[in-house]
Amino acid sequence: MDRFSLTCKSERDMDKLAYIFSYYISDIVEHVLCFGGDILNITGNVLLALWRVEQNQLSDIITLVAKCSLEIQEKFGIYHTREGQDLQLKIGLSAGQISQVIFGDERQQYLLVTGRDVDDVQLAQRLAQANEIVLSWNCWMLCEQYMFEVEVMREDEAVKLRDMRIIDPFDFNEHFDKCLDYLPHYRTSAETLRTALELDLHSELDQTLRKHVMKNLLKKIDEGQPVEYVSEFRTVTLVLVSLEFCKTAWMLHLCHLIQEAALYISTVIEKGRGQLSRIFMLEKRCMFLCVFGLPGDKKPDECAHALENSFSIFSFCWENLAETKLVSISITNGPVFCGVVGAVARHEYTVIGPKVSLAARMITAYPGLVSCDEVTYLRSMLPAYNFKKLPEKTMKNISNPGNIYEYLGHRRCIMFGKRHLARKRNKNHPLLDREKELEAFQVAQQKCLHQKKGQAVLYEGGKGYGKSQLLAEINFLAQKEGHRVLPLMLKEADSKQCFYAIQTLMAIFFEIDTCPAYYRQAYLQRQLHGIMEEQLHCLFNDLLFVKFPLSFKVSHMDDVARQKKVKACFIKVLQEAVRETPLIFLIDEAQYMDAASWEFLKTVLSSMPIIMVMTLTPVFTLCGWAQHFLQSPQAILMPISKLATTSLLRMACWELGVVSIPQELQIYLHRCVGNPLYCEVLCQDLLCKDILLFHVLQKEEEENSKWENLSAIAMKSTMYSISPANSEEGQELYVCTVKDDMNLDTVLLPPFLKEIAVSQLDQLSPEEQLLVKCAAIIGHSFHIDLLQHLLPGWDKNKLLQVLRALVDIHVLCWSEKSQEPPNESILVPSSVNITDQTKEKKTKLDGGSASLLTLQEELSLPQTEVLEFGVPLLREAAWELWPKEQQIALHLECACFLQDLACRCGSCHGGDFVPFHRFAVCSTKSSKGTSRFCTYRDTGSVLTQVITDKLQLPSPQDSFQFQMKPSRTQEAFSSECCRTEQEFLDQVKRKLAQTSPETDLLTTKPCHCKDILELVLSPLTQHCLVIGETSCAFYYLLEAAAASLDLSDSYMAFFYLRKASSLLGQPSAFSFLKKHKVKICQFEEATFCCLLSEVCFNMGHITLAKKLARKALRLLKRNFPWTWFGVLFQTFLEKFWHSCSPSQPPNNPSENKKKLAVLQQRVHCLSLLWQLYNLEATASSCRFACLAALMQKHSAEELANEAQVVSTYVDLSQFSQTMGNKEKWLHYEQMAIQKSSLCWFSREGLLATAQLVQALAYTKLCLGHLDFSIKLGFQAREICRYLKKPTLENLVLSVLFRSAFLKKKFGLCVHVLESQWALISQGYDVLGLACFYSACLDLLLYGKGLLCRPFSECLHFFQIYEHSCVLISQSNVMLGVHSSLAMWFAQESQWDLFEHYFSKACQLVKSTNASLFGAHGFVRFLECHVLILQKMPEGIFMHIPLELRSQTLEYFKEFFSRCVTCPVYHQWVSELKASVMRCEKREFMSLTNSIRPFDTCFTRIWIKGDFLEEDNS
Repeated sequence: MDRFSLTCKSERDMDKLAYIFSYYISDIVEHVLCFGGDILNITGNVLLALWRVEQNQLSDIITLVAKCSLEIQEKFGIYHTREGQDLQLKIGLSAGQISQVIFGDERQQYLLVTGRDVDDVQLAQRLAQANEIVLSWNCWMLCEQYMFEVEVMREDEAVKLRDMRIIDPFDFNEHFDKCLDYLPHYRTSAETLRTALELDLHSELDQTLRKHVMKNLLKKIDEGQPVEYVSEFRTVTLVLVSLEFCKTAWMLHLCHLIQEAALYISTVIEKGRGQLSRIFMLEKRCMFLCVFGLPGDKKPDECAHALENSFSIFSFCWENLAETKLVSISITNGPVFCGVVGAVARHEYTVIGPKVSLAARMITAYPGLVSCDEVTYLRSMLPAYNFKKLPEKTMKNISNPGNIYEYLGHRRCIMFGKRHLARKRNKNHPLLDREKELEAFQVAQQKCLHQKKGQAVLYEGGKGYGKSQLLAEINFLAQKEGHRVLPLMLKEADSKQCFYAIQTLMAIFFEIDTCPAYYRQAYLQRQLHGIMEEQLHCLFNDLLFVKFPLSFKVSHMDDVARQKKVKACFIKVLQEAVRETPLIFLIDEAQYMDAASWEFLKTVLSSMPIIMVMTLTPVFTLCGWAQHFLQSPQAILMPISKLATTSLLRMACWELGVVSIPQELQIYLHRCVGNPLYCEVLCQDLLCKDILLFHVLQKEEEENSKWENLSAIAMKSTMYSISPANSEEGQELYVCTVKDDMNLDTVLLPPFLKEIAVSQLDQLSPEEQLLVKCAAIIGHSFHIDLLQHLLPGWDKNKLLQVLRALVDIHVLCWSEKSQEPPNESILVPSSVNITDQTKEKKTKLDGGSASLLTLQEELSLPQTEVLEFGVPLLREAAWELWPKEQQIALHLECACFLQDLACRCGSCHGGDFVPFHRFAVCSTKSSKGTSRFCTYRDTGSVLTQVITDKLQLPSPQDSFQFQMKPSRTQEAFSSECCRTEQEFLDQVKRKLAQTSPETDLLTTKPCHCKDILELVLSPLTQHCLVIGETSCAFYYLLEAAAASLDLSDSYMAFFYLRKASSLLGQPSAFSFLKKHKVKICQFEEATFCCLLSEVCFNMGHITLAKKLARKALRLLKRNFPWTWFGVLFQTFLEKFWHSCSPSQPPNNPSENKKKLAVLQQRVHCLSLLWQLYNLEATASSCRFACLAALMQKHSAEELANEAQVVSTYVDLSQFSQTMGNKEKWLHYEQMAIQKSSLCWFSREGLLATAQLVQALAYTKLCLGHLDFSIKLGFQAREICRYLKKPTLENLVLSVLFRSAFLKKKFGLCVHVLESQWALISQGYDVLGLACFYSACLDLLLYGKGLLCRPFSECLHFFQIYEHSCVLISQSNVMLGVHSSLAMWFAQESQWDLFEHYFSKACQLVKSTNASLFGAHGFVRFLECHVLILQKMPEGIFMHIPLELRSQTLEYFKEFFSRCVTCPVYHQWVSELKASVMRCEKREFMSLTNSIRPFDTCFTRIWIKGDFLEEDNS
């Protein structure tokens, strides 16, 4: 076992070691207990068992123990591990008398077993080889020797047991029963094997036994924490003390010495939160194992405490314990397993790890010393002169122990401190967010110069807040202004040296700290010449390490007089210096300054104009003189605040050497909680672990044709960007992304940050620690019901009490979204199976209404009970403390709890985010499948019906079941079938006016699907990944991606799909070799491709989106052609074969939900395809788009769901409008109206209604009915806001703005744009922002001076994103943008820029369609043409071809032929064309008098005409 321990190189290896050792030792313990033995202790890799009997019973018991040993060797002698390291067992047996000694005091006691036979059993165990049993000579003498086959190893020392002779009529069972009479404590009938468990809690014996348990462990036991929750993986400091006594010492005397040593050791280490874990004897050597940093005892400076305490123990034992031959102490620091090992009936709290074994080896290798390993030496932060490097020595089973040092104790430094600060100023990284702090220094500087009084500025802030960086900046600024600066950084050890800070400052002042020692005295003498009498120079001998001859005057001074004279001399020297040059003291870590130095600085501050700038860490208690200094009116205490999030992100960019970081990394850096040092450490850790990929920043974004290459570019529009600190011409700039196979959620904290977080965690009470550890398993945000599920035995009152305590100290905080309780619960399971625990509760309830109400309350999880971590580092560190097996068990508990909530919210009536997802994959994820927890059942249970009744609305997915008997409400409502547009609009108006929930038509409950995504789906994917359920993880990743797209968050959808892609593995170059790492069904692969296609579409990667949509259709058994001939043939089949084969509704809908899932995905894929092809204004793309639209229509009709059919008809209507087909446009719109009767019965139907109202508003705008369009726009927006559909609402606002703009209601335009900005500014919707800024440009150009955003902001946005794939694919929008920019620069007479943007518009005009944005852009483009024609006589445009006029007329002709479905612009364009025709007849007047597009802020451009209607209302 020891060799296996020493091969552990990581915490993962130690995790496996602890797991294997615990199970291995538990089997052995259970075997010993079954044979009537007991376990005295488990120390490291040694187990000491005891059979306590009378002297005359020894021979029988030896036979019993020998049989037990043989069976143990047979079963567990060699244990093969997967890591290739075999565990081997060696057994030693001894018999005779032993002594049981108890050491300690009334608070803590320790059991030690000693005696000659204890030494004999240790010798026998050492003599044994692997798989051998060795009996001590005394044991051999006392046993029934004829029963054993042995081999004598050493005469009078030991024999090796080979086997037992079973001689008739000897029967071992009878012998066993006989031995039971000798073992009165053997429990045969009781449920517990330990009688101590049955003791009264307040009995005297119970109180005595409690003293043998460590305090922190005892608190957890009293708290009722499960044994499994006690174990942790954490970094500790181990101190192993070895006392070797003289061989002639009496045992009684040794016991007194051990008692004295134990009391001293436990008392000394208690100050540094260390604990004496164990005492054991090895012949004449007594060992004390002490541990610093056990759960609840972590301190940041534990290594320094361990070293100082060890030296105190060494000195005490060597000087005060007689008969002590040798004292040796070894100190190691590193990660270990601190927890419970053994069987259920007998377990022990111990520490396991390679550092434990290393400490034991160091005791042997370096006797008589206080030795420590290199990690302890570095982490102690003690001065190097307190250590001495030891020579390398060979240690058993350790190949590379690292450097070993001897600790020499704290010694006074015979040298000066160094003139430096902890940080150097980095000119490439300017100081961030420290303007107030610098201003405080500058104010103090001015006061000192003008008032001639000393000033002190003390900056107080936590570790890593940037105090040293601030001092470095002040140092730079002061020296730049010609001040003399004396910088000094103190350490903790300096506080123990009297006057050390002033000694070092004055050495720096005299500049003798850096000069050679032999030259120091002469240099100091020159400095003091003329200021001090020469006979007083010898006062500085001890202080400044010089050797002036002792004068008669000084020799007659006592120590107090000398100290006063030295201080007076220093003050006189400083007063002389400040008359010439302003003097500034910079003292970093001033909390480590000694009291004498504080006293002197207080005197200096009040006696001369000097500036002192210091930094303090608030956790330290300052001495009395420091308090007096702070209370001085000339001292200012300035707290340093945390950095703002944007400043931290900028710092991260600098640390990584990039100009942009992705959102995923931004979320990861939230762990910094405003601490610059944390940010620096995390960034360096990411670089060391090779987690990031770096890419050269390309000005133009290229479209990818492969999903695997999409990562870097896909996140460009979602990155946090900064300007480079030093941007030189031609310098390459970089952006970074996270590698696809890396998950930042599972990246372990750097050891430095983990130690800080664990020490913060240990400051909490045991209850608070356990709660934080369990909450860490759930995630950053968690619900208290799930938290209570992980805390066995906790009731709600206790949970809330501990939560309030943690919220008060800001460890946790209530979620910002949960300040106001909603009308209904968020996390209510619907359309999914319910936990067994809840089902058991249901069986106990009566049928009455009170029971029903109780059940509903138990199933509700109100939003106000959602919390999140206020200190993210604490969550990461707490999660890492769990052993791996316990982590998996708890993640499994969370997954089982959350799976029942992984559905749409109650107001959406439940169901999957991927429609019918669970039913489509039921064959691979059934309750009898391979999954440990993922089960899918239908919703026919009584309990599910209770929830459905509570929601008072049928599930929208259940409505897909072709209902043969509609409800009365639906029948009554469907009888009001809307046959005309006016009837539909009246119905919308009537339903929006209804506020009573009893109508069940328009519910007032808000949607909480976003909370479901954040609190259920996202954590659930992580739980599945941790427990290794990759199939379930893939399932929920698809659900999370679908939910993100449903919430219009393409980036998060991309994030989840990238995780899903990494689960699938890298695709093979050959399709027949393709093999996924995770087993998924064909439907899930199709859904994956469909979701990817939508994400790529939203990111502007059109080619890849088409490819993925086609692949999804192929997997869904619906091929889409590649060639024009295939399009013709498929169109023929769709038109004629489909009409001849009407689909019949299935007889049993419950058996066809998988078909419904497939149909839903087909409809979605085909909708994506026609939108993708519609972006390209070519004849070929038009044919493909028409076919996709036709196939979508047929698939939707086959689905036979009213909401889906209405949504499809709205899509087809919009498609026909963009294609310029007015007849089909209005026809499909009318069909959607006629099918909309039942759309008010589900959220999906309500969404279809919103789409239809938006489409009608769009139609009225295109037809020129502007007032009607505005009215419909407000109605559509009201429904969208209820549905929380930001993408649809943004589209509605765009239509509303265009209607108000053309109506000249510019005040309404500004209001709409403000609403649109509030909607899109927080997200990463580049297209939405482009539409917004395009509208702002229109308002700037024609809005009578009104503006929503300045032109510079609009221009800056388009300059950054014009090469984005998203905008490159949107020709309709960009045509209007470039034309508007050209018109603006024409207004400013910047004709070069006008031509630049006009040329870009010329490249886009052919690729636009008849949509509203396309027509609008075309109109702006025609305005530019007319402007050029009117300016050509002035000779402004030298590069414009002469045939421009005929080309312009061709464009007019093209506009009227293409934009048939946008008559709202026809009159306007006709006026523009008329002006061109008048130019041809030489009737051209100046532009100011001929053409007026609108009343505008232009002074030179005025287009005559009355297209824009006046707002006379």
